[in-house]
Amino acid sequence: MTRPAHRVVAFYNQRGTAEQWIKEGKNAIKWTRLSCCSFAANAVRLQLHALAYNLANFMRTLALPEAVKQWSLMSLREKLVKIGAKVVRHGRYVVFQMTEVAVPRELFGAILRLIDGLRPRPAPA
Repeated sequence: MTRPAHRVVAFYNQRGTAEQWIKEGKNAIKWTRLSCCSFAANAVRLQLHALAYNLANFMRTLALPEAVKQWSLMSLREKLVKIGAKVVRHGRYVVFQMTEVAVPRELFGAILRLIDGLRPRPAPA
């Protein structure tokens, strides 16, 4: 290449980062599972996987506290999405019950507050 060595190395490092993102998508989102019979169905399935990857990445970058920002998408899936929970309804309220094995209560509350902070607030009247 005609570029200086440090620019070639920087370019190659970006490629390595992209490879990591691709590997993460394959392992966490399973976007290589395209087992439909038609090309169009597989195309739609791949687009849905890409959307799921983008949503998970969005959550990781905007709605996670600093303590867990480095979590992989696999960890997010296992600890936040694929957890057992129970919704109990009472007369005036609803209780969301889940175990604290994967995510402690304080961390889960911090994640919910960060997600809530992403909503636009109504303009004062």
